[in-house]
Amino acid sequence: MARPQLWNGHSRKQVFITALERSSPQNGPAISLTGLLPDNDHYKGSFGGRVYPLWRNAEATVSNIKPALLATLAMLFGRPVSPEDVMAYIAAVMAHPAFTARFQKDLVRPGLRVPITASADLFGQAVAIGREVVWLHTYGERFADPKDGRPPGPPRMSKADAPTIPKSGTIPGAPEPLPDAMTYDAAARRLHIGKGHIDNVPPAVWAYEVSGMNVLRQWFSYRKRDRSRPIIGDRRKPSPLGDIQPEHWPHEYTTDLLDLLNVLGRLVALEPQQAAHLDAILAGRLIDADRLSPAENLAPPGESPK
Repeated sequence: MARPQLWNGHSRKQVFITALERSSPQNGPAISLTGLLPDNDHYKGSFGGRVYPLWRNAEATVSNIKPALLATLAMLFGRPVSPEDVMAYIAAVMAHPAFTARFQKDLVRPGLRVPITASADLFGQAVAIGREVVWLHTYGERFADPKDGRPPGPPRMSKADAPTIPKSGTIPGAPEPLPDAMTYDAAARRLHIGKGHIDNVPPAVWAYEVSGMNVLRQWFSYRKRDRSRPIIGDRRKPSPLGDIQPEHWPHEYTTDLLDLLNVLGRLVALEPQQAAHLDAILAGRLIDADRLSPAENLAPPGESPK
């Protein structure tokens, strides 16, 4: 819930992890990240979870990660470890499908646990990967660093790999009504939106899921002409405010869709590197949880770090 603790800690430096709590992820990344103020369902759009901020105040001076954990890691690695480093490490290790697949049997019991490497080199490499993951999840608004190839602003794939809209594929606006269908042609790598289309969309981007929720279909479901959903059980009737929507496809929707496709494309391209790095971490020596206790956790807002 977006209660005062979340609002009071919101700033341009804040990063939130969101994850399921009472259930476990089915597939895809085990966590989601955002720089925006997340709601209860941010992780996958439904079923709720918990929000873990990086910072406890808007000035980003009080870390939400126990100082004892940072001190322990710094002592083990022989160099300072910042709160941003820990956030990036978590993103590298957990925000990809290989983590969820590898620990599927363990995840039957809800509650995510992150393996922490005892290798300073592996930790540093994970931090570098994780900074890109956070940058992608936040659409370039957090952990930007042009020197490392992460400029501020919506991330973009290379020109050869980027999704494109040919002149014949322009998604029509007025007087055409909002489209009601989005389909995918895997052979042509073409995403169809009503009478328009986008080329160079990889199958893995079309299939990208977060715990069973297809990201592209979920995105389109809030922008198509018929956004009605069946009322299941005793769920209350949707608010009439939901009927207020554009009559025609705005140009901003096309921009948003291209931003999303670029982010998903780069995340998919990064997944093999994350999977290989997770294998390397698990093959090496890990830091025993007892050595970190009681300093191992980020705390949800409103609670003291354990």
